[in-house]
Amino acid sequence: MVNAKRPMGVTFGSLGVLGPRAIIDIARLAGQLGYRSIWTVEANGTDAFSLLGSVSAVAPGLELGTGIVPVQLRTPPLTAMSAATLQALSPDADIWLGLGVSAPGILQQHGVPTTDRPIAMMREYVALLRDCLSGESVTFEGDFWSVRRFRLGVRLGDRRPKIVMAALNPQMLKLAGEIADGVLLNYIPASHVGPSIERVRAGGDARIFAYVHAAVGDLQQSSGSARRDLFNYAMADGYASMFRKAGFSDEVDLLRERQSARDRDGALAAISDEMIQAIDFIGSADAVTNFVDAYVTAGVEYPILMPMPWGEDRRAVTEATMRAAIGAAI
Repeated sequence: MVNAKRPMGVTFGSLGVLGPRAIIDIARLAGQLGYRSIWTVEANGTDAFSLLGSVSAVAPGLELGTGIVPVQLRTPPLTAMSAATLQALSPDADIWLGLGVSAPGILQQHGVPTTDRPIAMMREYVALLRDCLSGESVTFEGDFWSVRRFRLGVRLGDRRPKIVMAALNPQMLKLAGEIADGVLLNYIPASHVGPSIERVRAGGDARIFAYVHAAVGDLQQSSGSARRDLFNYAMADGYASMFRKAGFSDEVDLLRERQSARDRDGALAAISDEMIQAIDFIGSADAVTNFVDAYVTAGVEYPILMPMPWGEDRRAVTEATMRAAIGAAI
């Protein structure tokens, strides 16, 4: 195992195609290579806490992170219970409880309504969640949740789950700085990290995490996969706004124009190679190392690799990308 000069994580969130059991092998490799933590998402596939629980059994030294759990799908008491369970299973490792206000598409699949007050909802959720994690009896009356005499049944020591907020827009970034232990940036080019950190620091001193998307491979061969990936996010208003601020207005505007005309091929073609290489980087092992390092140079305190398994051998691409990215932390 290498001795990293800074912490680095890896997420299983992009690796669902490998199947749930693959997280065990990915976690073992992560530990061998020197990664500090392993993360996973929760949307319409695997349950994040179940996967991370399996990791705690085979790699108890790894920190465990959710990135993200949609706050609309889990009550704060349930999230506290799940996070406390993970902490009890891994008493010597940090648990990073990543939370976010989910996109409408995910909520529709779960039959959950959207909110027109995401900032207020997140502020209330984090406040109630911290109360629930305290171990004290909690009675709470808010605009979104009402709890009566909840008491966490898992007894924790001094180490307790830490709260990380996913954030894109200025208001949520500032709120994360104010009320969370960390903020998680995603689908953001390194060039836009600085302005995002400024927003966070306007609220407080939350630790700066960021998903870094990369694949060891050939751009020409894998650009189609990258375009399909970026298309899905560019169609979400929050990400589209961030992409525009990051310098990709032309791509987003043309993509949406072509999609509204039901020209899917034209919409995908609107995503330039420059946009791919700024957000979903594809290149040699050395180039991936440099790409990860650019985020740290920009101010990210805790990069989390999101290996994009694009290629004929998805597992091989994943492992090669993990080996390349950790070189930035040596």
